[in-house]
Amino acid sequence: MATPLLSRARFLLSAATARDLPPDSTPEIAFAGRSNVGKSSAINALAGRKRLAFASKTPGRTQTVNFYDLDGAGRLADLPGYGFAAAPFSLRSTWDVLVGGYLASRASLAGIVWLMDARRPLTPVDRNFLSWLAPRRSPRLALLAKADKLTRAERSRTLAATRRALAATAFSGSVAMFSASSGEGVEETRALLEAWLRERAEACPGARE
Repeated sequence: MATPLLSRARFLLSAATARDLPPDSTPEIAFAGRSNVGKSSAINALAGRKRLAFASKTPGRTQTVNFYDLDGAGRLADLPGYGFAAAPFSLRSTWDVLVGGYLASRASLAGIVWLMDARRPLTPVDRNFLSWLAPRRSPRLALLAKADKLTRAERSRTLAATRRALAATAFSGSVAMFSASSGEGVEETRALLEAWLRERAEACPGARE
């Protein structure tokens, strides 16, 4: 049985500015979300690793786009978290330019994984992020992270309500519950992301495999 592609992930580099980004030639999947929502934990769970991506309890710690190479067949891009009000305005502006520019211009983008806290989905800063997603045609997946913090009934109600709310916006994509702690949604998400990477590589045969 083939080794899952995401399990081959290795840290590649951190980009603090657009000039630091790696060549735009390999399929990438970007992980976006509010500060401290669990992006790093999600990447670790999907890769089957404990400390591939550093999961901090301090909001706003990730101030760069952190790239993880998938054995040459693709990359994961962990974007800086948004909505960290305690950060200086100049630093928040820098993040906006970096993330906004990345999402608007990255030709190799194979998909976007958007994480929200299942206990508080679609906060005002989450809704603001929808404007950044709007110009992209890439596949999208909204994950309601930390689903283990909700009861089964709460998960069902929250998932249905979030799907209804997003259906009324410009968002087009799937919505699913996810928990890095319990493993809920991990296998399904991993399979979907690997399918995105394969589809992008087939559409762009010049990408390195």
